[in-house]
Amino acid sequence: MAYKITDSCVACGTCKDNCPVGAISEGEIYKIDPEVCVSCGTCASVCPMGVPVEE
Repeated sequence: MAYKITDSCVACGTCKDNCPVGAISEGEIYKIDPEVCVSCGTCASVCPMGVPVEE
């Protein structure tokens, strides 16, 4: 299952900077492309707000 970013995102960029497969894109809140995400959990482990969750 891919991860998704919830509305609690503060767009700090930590998840995007650490994603090993480049599945995260910038926006008002960051978004994870489920077709690219490999469900490694890196985004969730580095997010200071605990925003990314498994779908």
